[in-house]
This record gives sequence, C-alpha cells and structure tokens, in this order.
Amino acid sequence: MQIFGVDIGGSGIKGAPVDLDKGELAQERCKVLTPHPATPDGVADGVKQVVDHFGWTGPVGLTFPGVVTGGAMVRTAANVDESWIDTDARALFSGRLGGLPATVLNDADAAGVAEVRFGAGRDRRGTVILLTFGTGIGSAVFVDGVLVPNTELGHLELNGHDAEKRASSKAKEDGDMTWEHWARRVQKYLAHVEMLFSPELFIIGGGVSRKSDKFLHLIEGIRAEMVPAQLQNNAGIVGAAMSAAEHG
Repeated sequence: MQIFGVDIGGSGIKGAPVDLDKGELAQERCKVLTPHPATPDGVADGVKQVVDHFGWTGPVGLTFPGVVTGGAMVRTAANVDESWIDTDARALFSGRLGGLPATVLNDADAAGVAEVRFGAGRDRRGTVILLTFGTGIGSAVFVDGVLVPNTELGHLELNGHDAEKRASSKAKEDGDMTWEHWARRVQKYLAHVEMLFSPELFIIGGGVSRKSDKFLHLIEGIRAEMVPAQLQNNAGIVGAAMSAAEHG
C-alpha cells in the first residue's frame, strides 16, 4: 500500500509516496524550500507544490516542527512563524489540497515511529529516544515501542540556552564548528537527556545522520547505545505516511 508523506522542516518541505509494506519511498522525493517567514499560507503553498508534483489524489500525512495535538492543532512554533500557534493544520492542508484527507503530527515523532517500525529501533524494548539534529533538535520517546508524543526535548536548557541553539546541526553550521567541537556540545546534551530518562538506546537522526561516521565516535561517557537512524532523512516522510494510514 502507498500513502503520501510530507516532512515540513525549518529549511525544506519534502515529500513522496511511501510503500508502507517496505517502509521506504516509492518514488524519489520532491523538495522545495520552506518560505521565510514560514507562515501557514506560505507553508501550505509549498506542501501543495510537493503533492501536485506527483499528481497525488489520496490521503496525505504531514509532519510539523512543533507540538501537534489530535492530529490537527498546532500548539508551538519554534522554527516557523508564530502565527502557526492554535492553527488547525489538518483543515488548512486538506483545504489547500482540494479536500484530500490530511493527518499532521510532530516531525520527530514521525521520524521515530518510522525508525521503531522499520529502522534502528525495530524490536527494541525499554526506553528508546530518537533525536533529530537539523534546524533544531527534535525528539521522539518510546517505552516498549509505544510513543510518548510531543516531548520536544530540543528545548531543554543547556548552558542557559535552548539546547537546540547550542547543539543542532544549524548551530554547528552557524558557528562554523569542527566536528570535534560540535560533538562535545552534543555529548553534553545527550548526558543531560540520559540523566533525565535513562534510555537503553539513542537513535541519532536528521540530515546529519548521513555523516554519523564523523562524530558519533567522538561522543564519550554515554551509557546508552548510540546508533544512526537507518532511514536517515526520509524517516519523517515515512512516519507521516504511516500516521495517515493509521488515522485515515
């Protein structure tokens, strides 16, 4: 079965039909830049562009970089325009897509759902935490395979700042940090999360997961196992489609 998934990020909006039997993209994804400011109307236009690229006419699952409740309502908007807060994203996207059924969930939760079903978290019990390092830091927490939604651990305080302001991949780029310098910041962040949750496994996701060989071995003192996300930066698209199939 194929369902369309869209992953909305702070820098890009990407989507593709997903083969839900295999947990992989059925076609090469289409990506457009996230508008700035990333207003609801602007983002919805980008989503329509991605979906129309494939001529898709069925249900659509979408991720959002913030807290989403009930598959629809946006409650926070850290890396997009504040006008998103209290927006019914499901109604917005469905309307812009000509009435196609839409389901919306937190972006890291979507990536985590995909990794737990098809990737690095498959068949893992106990507490598993996926962290996506990108424009911000997203988180998905699972206990015996069950998602605890909307954890948003990127906003934990680290050295007096939101952790994502210190340890996201955007912070690395903006600060022109070496991999060693950035890894030390990630290490401090992981140590803080580990102190709070004592997970058995950290899954490191987001675009930077493609370069895990450059930094994971530099992180020391973490008791939990650390592995890169297997679906890498397609995990959000796959998880969004999974959510649409479940709730459609």
